[in-house]
Amino acid sequence: MRGWLKATIGLAVLSGLLLGADRIAVGVAEDEAADRIVKSGRMSQRPDVSIGGFPFLTQVLSMKLDDVRISSDGLTVGDGSHQVALHSFKARLSGVEVGDSMSSATVDSGTGSGVISYPDLAQLLPPASQLLHGAKLPVGGNSRLTLSYAGPGKVKASLGPIAIGEGTVHNKGNTVTVDGFRLSSLAGMVAGVTNQQVEPMSFTLDSLPAGLKLADKEGGEGGDGGVTPLPEGLQLTFDGKGVKLLG
Repeated sequence: MRGWLKATIGLAVLSGLLLGADRIAVGVAEDEAADRIVKSGRMSQRPDVSIGGFPFLTQVLSMKLDDVRISSDGLTVGDGSHQVALHSFKARLSGVEVGDSMSSATVDSGTGSGVISYPDLAQLLPPASQLLHGAKLPVGGNSRLTLSYAGPGKVKASLGPIAIGEGTVHNKGNTVTVDGFRLSSLAGMVAGVTNQQVEPMSFTLDSLPAGLKLADKEGGEGGDGGVTPLPEGLQLTFDGKGVKLLG
């Protein structure tokens, strides 16, 4: 009995040491991954990285991580001319194959999301002078639309006192288009335009985080592919396969 007890205690101590070593190793790897991601230029700010799956050390031996989570609230995205904040970015990466000393990393598949506020979204759209040709604008020609949530799948816009109406947001690849706006007869008279249809407005995002792209698949309720209007802003949904995260 005494020998059995000693063996049990010894096994428990060994298991605790192995568990502790495993958790220390994963913590070091998470910090190293965060540093390398930001140095690679795949993200504009150092993210929080969480490596899932247990035990971690066996994943290291296979050089493939089952589940990696990335999050950040200080990233930026843009169209090459303007950079705006991407809030509440979160991504889940599955099947992350890493090279020696974490010099490279390729992701089997990944998904993610983040939100652009409506004031920032307006900064990515053309100025008013390009949207309403020949209009007698009540504000400067470089002024931009004021955007807000208008219900599932829709945003509403105004330009100073002129209500532009409601429109939809959709994407093809990384190009986002806002369209469907139409001036009311009264607003058209105030603006001095006869064609009440507002031209579609588009921008193309570059340098998206973690090497992902905007999703093209059909969105859920109130969504269209990779863009979904929410009360707090425009939600971007990302995905990717065979994504190069590092190297």
